[in-house]
Amino acid sequence: MPNKPIAISDAESRVMEVLWQQAPQTSEDIVASLLQPTGWHEKTIKTLLNRLLGKGAVSAQKDGRRYLYSPLLRREEWQRLESRSLLDRVFGGKVAPLLAHFSQHEKLSTKEVAELRKLIDAIEKKAR
Repeated sequence: MPNKPIAISDAESRVMEVLWQQAPQTSEDIVASLLQPTGWHEKTIKTLLNRLLGKGAVSAQKDGRRYLYSPLLRREEWQRLESRSLLDRVFGGKVAPLLAHFSQHEKLSTKEVAELRKLIDAIEKKAR
């Protein structure tokens, strides 16, 4: 049976970001990293961590009287799932309308335009 993709909420992704930056970490380390920037209570952060554990996005390894948490869901896999979801929901699964939207509604820097040109050139070369 294939693994079902792990869906994580925006709040849960903040916890994952902490673990993607450095792992393993204790729940106390994670709480310390998130208290100030989010304003969340300790209980909220621990609830999010437990949800991620239940979803299989993180693992918990017993270390004496505490647990060390590590991500099981890789950042790259999460980005792939989230970007596919955005494309499907908002742009009918097509990349061109997404790029058109950003080119019309967002200011792209010269560097970003150059990066997009390089990507398009690479795609064209691959298609030949």
